Amino acid sequence: MLFRRLSVLTSTRILPWALALALPVSVAAETAGSEGEKTPETMVAALAEDESVEDVEQSEPRVKEPGAKSGSAKKPPTEDVASTPKPASQTPNKVAPNIDLKDVAPPPKPSPNTDSASVTKPAQPAAEAKVSETTPTEDSEVRPGEEPVTAGTENLTPVPKPAESFTLLGNEILPGTSTRLAWSPGIQIAGLSQPTPILVVNGANAGPTLCLTGAIHGDELNGIEIIRRTMYDLDPEKLSGRVVGVPIVNLPGFQQGSRYLPDRRDLNRHFPGSPDGSLADRIAYSLFENIIRRCNLLVDIHTGSLKRTNLPQLRADMNNPDVATLTQGFDRMAVVHSSGSSGMLRNAAVEAGITTVTMEAGESHRIQEHQIEAGVNSLTSLMERQGMISRMFVWSDPEPVYYDSDWIRAQHGGILFSDVELGARVSEGEILGYVADPITNAQYPIRSSSNGRVIGMAVDQVVMAGFAAYHIGTEAEIPGE
Repeated sequence: MLFRRLSVLTSTRILPWALALALPVSVAAETAGSEGEKTPETMVAALAEDESVEDVEQSEPRVKEPGAKSGSAKKPPTEDVASTPKPASQTPNKVAPNIDLKDVAPPPKPSPNTDSASVTKPAQPAAEAKVSETTPTEDSEVRPGEEPVTAGTENLTPVPKPAESFTLLGNEILPGTSTRLAWSPGIQIAGLSQPTPILVVNGANAGPTLCLTGAIHGDELNGIEIIRRTMYDLDPEKLSGRVVGVPIVNLPGFQQGSRYLPDRRDLNRHFPGSPDGSLADRIAYSLFENIIRRCNLLVDIHTGSLKRTNLPQLRADMNNPDVATLTQGFDRMAVVHSSGSSGMLRNAAVEAGITTVTMEAGESHRIQEHQIEAGVNSLTSLMERQGMISRMFVWSDPEPVYYDSDWIRAQHGGILFSDVELGARVSEGEILGYVADPITNAQYPIRSSSNGRVIGMAVDQVVMAGFAAYHIGTEAEIPGE
């Protein structure tokens, strides 16, 4: 009886995703049965990921180097990764088919050389982009993938630099094409291996390599749809650089509607992983070595956890100048300064020289159209700012960087009822909601500890004393304003 009930639930919730992402038929069947221009100079306190509320309380203060100025951060690297020497494990054994991602395509098959967690560590991308023999003038701006204009020809349109083939998972993706690949960490019985779809769009022109990852926690659905819409809207003939999308990283957790892996570990605490460690270590290692290291930029998409929801926002280590600059490319997206925690994909990627931010949008187990639209819009603006696409884009006023945020906790047990909405601006002492005791009929108000904005909150539910209910962020003041 329990098995039959689970079958009904999973078939209605998970099977459409498997079809949309062109998962293997066997997988679907098994599933059905089972970050403005200004940067604040204010000294701020760091906020760690909302994925674990305790991280907030263990955050480290933001530091500012002596003499550092606002906006002095250098731009993130935009070199052409494909131009670097290819290690043995990245040598292509076939040319990937050119597929229109909008069309329903045959399910991908795992590449033989990636169906194992033990892989050869790829070479790091070059630390600096290739410098053209022609030097641009001081007033000219050269976008990634464009050749600089020589003196005397400043009025001419920069000529895009043609892209090169991109090698990923043993496949050669030709310039101006898009394809579906398959990644498998090799953690299961060979005959039951379930490859994860990888979407790749290699633009016709050179530029940075952007990676998008979703569902590292299997119950976070908004990121899956954000990546799908972003990837399917790209035209490889008009793209400079390439975009690699991994909509569902934690496929086992996704199939079970669970945040965690089958061994009950949080995958986002095990990067960059290990080839001979735990299940989580092996999956993290395979993803990091086979895919993440091939990218220059990374956006890791998450939602709130434990029946909590987040205002669309970026989590970024603003002490890192490259990361701080990257956050300026996300239109209408608030930025929460966060140093992160050991084992997070974001931290591991930054340590590996990959400019990375975490995007938070909404809550788990749900598809929320407003949150998805905000995510897609911000990624589109990022690619436009990086020179990867060219569109008529109207930039909004930059969102503030929040700092010194606090989780307001319930002091009594009962049922939580909220009086404020996500994103609301609140004043110190204002009632955010209350906890009602269903036995005694007592009601206990929960008040804001500061002036700020509700950047995260718990959904109405049964809570115990000490439950983190409201996340209040305070705007950093910009000197001179």
